Amino acid sequence: MKITGYRSVMTVHDWGRVTGDVNGVQSGNTTPVPILILETDSGLEGIGLGAHPDVARVFPAVEGEDPRAVVALYDRMLDWVFKAGHAGSTFGTIGAIDMALWDLKAKAADEPLWRTLGARERFVPGYASGLEYGLTDDELADLYGRFADRGFKAGKLKGGRDLDRDLPRLEILREVLTRNSRHPALMFDANESWNHAQASRYISAIEERLDLTWVEEPLRRWDAAGMAALRGKVRAAIASGENLTGLEQYRPLLDANALDIVQVGNVWGITHFLRVATLAHGHDLPVSPVAFNANPIAHAAAAVPNLLTFEVQDLAFPVGLDVDQEFEDGGIVLGDRPGLGIVVDEARLAGAGSSLLPPATGPHVRPERAALRLVAEPDVIDNPTVTVRPIS
Repeated sequence: MKITGYRSVMTVHDWGRVTGDVNGVQSGNTTPVPILILETDSGLEGIGLGAHPDVARVFPAVEGEDPRAVVALYDRMLDWVFKAGHAGSTFGTIGAIDMALWDLKAKAADEPLWRTLGARERFVPGYASGLEYGLTDDELADLYGRFADRGFKAGKLKGGRDLDRDLPRLEILREVLTRNSRHPALMFDANESWNHAQASRYISAIEERLDLTWVEEPLRRWDAAGMAALRGKVRAAIASGENLTGLEQYRPLLDANALDIVQVGNVWGITHFLRVATLAHGHDLPVSPVAFNANPIAHAAAAVPNLLTFEVQDLAFPVGLDVDQEFEDGGIVLGDRPGLGIVVDEARLAGAGSSLLPPATGPHVRPERAALRLVAEPDVIDNPTVTVRPIS
């Protein structure tokens, strides 16, 4: 079997709600979902999810190769771009190709990827994470109530700007999840919006009212010294790593004992996740993947010995994707369909396209005053009458 070509298509995920975090909220209810399809001379096709703007540059590294040599091809892709480096969008492209290669490898074996990777069972424990920063309190309760209906006992809240807003919402989350556990696990995600002093004060204030299982990305992703110091000041575990692109970026954090929970982004690919999980295991640390559409890394998460929990952001899938997964008992139940279990209905994708241009605002754009605010400043979520005065 040889790789002969690729197709790049687009769909959207319709959340039925706005999504976002302390850095911003999406302007609508849908987000783009780029899909990469690797073609082979056998007729099998591999599916990879995530942005892949550098595919024309990276694809020659795998063209004409047998996709079953996926680990060797992963390193070949890294070697292919070594002069310019593999971070950022290039790493995302490699991740999408890597997913498609693993999908092909398992399809060639006619078995689900979790089986190919050596998992003993198909269940992946998870936690609810609705990207809910833009929702009202009632909408928040309704959203996490739907997760609770599927047995979830843990949930994560976005916040970090206004303690008077965040504390009641954390209590709402706790109350909803107590239908499944007397002591549900509560996580809090600041999305790199604090400096060290802000993080210490904010987390300590929360911990006066309730227990946090972890606080996520309290500081910038590379701040090993800051997160190591913060670990000694708060009770909550420190989780980070979703935006790190390569083992070399994890090494300083692990060497500094800066993390309690090692996170990995789904969009960076399966081989990357497996290597980070092994690195974390060597430091006696658990690993927790950060979700993406259709949860492709769940297959690999089922196979590693140090999986803690898997983020689940929604209970539905993007337009035109038939995904062989169920959400039960507070986690993901993987199916038996070969490969990643994703079938793309390209006819349904027509008209569902969305621009690949990065948004001008929203959670993917760091606010100008992030980590530089002296006081909690209400934004349009808290007070719709607040306006930003232009500089004249």
